[in-house]
Amino acid sequence: MDLSVDPALDGFRVEVRGWLAANLPPQPLPSLDTATGFAAHREWERQLFDARLAVVTWPQRYGGRDAGLLEWLVFEEEYWAAGAPVRVGQNGIFLLAPTLFEFGTDAQRDRFMLPMARGEEIWAQGWSEPGAGSDLAALRSRATKVDGGWRVNGQKTWSTRAAFADWMFGLFRTDPDSTRHHGLTYLLLPLSADGVTVRPIRQLDGEPGFAEVFFDDVFVPDDRVLGEVGQGWKVAMSTTTSERGLTLRSPGRFMASADRLVSLLRRTTGAPAALRDDVTQAWMDADAYRLYVQSTALEALAGKPIGAESSANKLFWSQLDIQIHETALRLLGSRSTLTSGADAGWLDGYLFSLAGPIYAGTNEVQRNVVAERVLGLPR
Repeated sequence: MDLSVDPALDGFRVEVRGWLAANLPPQPLPSLDTATGFAAHREWERQLFDARLAVVTWPQRYGGRDAGLLEWLVFEEEYWAAGAPVRVGQNGIFLLAPTLFEFGTDAQRDRFMLPMARGEEIWAQGWSEPGAGSDLAALRSRATKVDGGWRVNGQKTWSTRAAFADWMFGLFRTDPDSTRHHGLTYLLLPLSADGVTVRPIRQLDGEPGFAEVFFDDVFVPDDRVLGEVGQGWKVAMSTTTSERGLTLRSPGRFMASADRLVSLLRRTTGAPAALRDDVTQAWMDADAYRLYVQSTALEALAGKPIGAESSANKLFWSQLDIQIHETALRLLGSRSTLTSGADAGWLDGYLFSLAGPIYAGTNEVQRNVVAERVLGLPR
């Protein structure tokens, strides 16, 4: 496969790089997991939207540029290399939006896409439940059919962004006699609705990066069903393919970390040869991931669907993130807890990287998916 980059992308790269250089906040935004930081990140999303950079691959009618996946990869490389803010709208933009394009109605897309792109409506993901984490098919939250819609009861937990988000997408059991993957329906519901209680979950740093959400007879109208009633598992698998595949964790994120790791090594005197080798390996692995995703994007542009291979992709990037940050901490030694200066942030990044093998489907489950659906091994 020809992995050479079209020179026509250079102009777009220059535009993105120039805009970021001129518009990046002079100081890092407050933590996304605080009310103040959440609001600041919303405003940043609006700036991206106004520059038509928030959702470059979307149709122009929804604020995009009708660009392709390769343009998106270029944008992501420049975005992360510039040290730009984390995308507060990532659940909507990278996970829900591809699902809306595939399964949504025109009315649903017209209702939700623009507010999502502008950062006016931020989405949380309603997957995990107290008794259904990695085993999502065991979920018990239910939606009962009533005139004009559904009454939702149950609980979701570990919902990223839910502490401050506006909407949630998630799976609910609509056939009380069904089991496992059957009888599930994908619903879109506002977190401000009557009967919804959001209870923030504070992390080790005291900030509510997650929340548990309770539903007490919450009414959801029929036009908030995404896809067909009872076919929610099929719709959700489209979302998880986006989560584990191309969009949630772009190569630009890891190349920026790998480049920063190389810079750290250059400023570190007396690093042993073995540690220098580990830095080299981490950078090579990040570049390999970049090339792999580029090849996958070219295959997708050629019409090849992205299927269970996304699980192998998730296994690689989640381990790569840990590898880069562990190597940085070994280089830093006693300086790993620095909170300011060029070397700050590695410890926080490392702690977050440890969640990578858990979110987007635990790596233990992903290995089973790869074994059974990619390699064809027996269950």
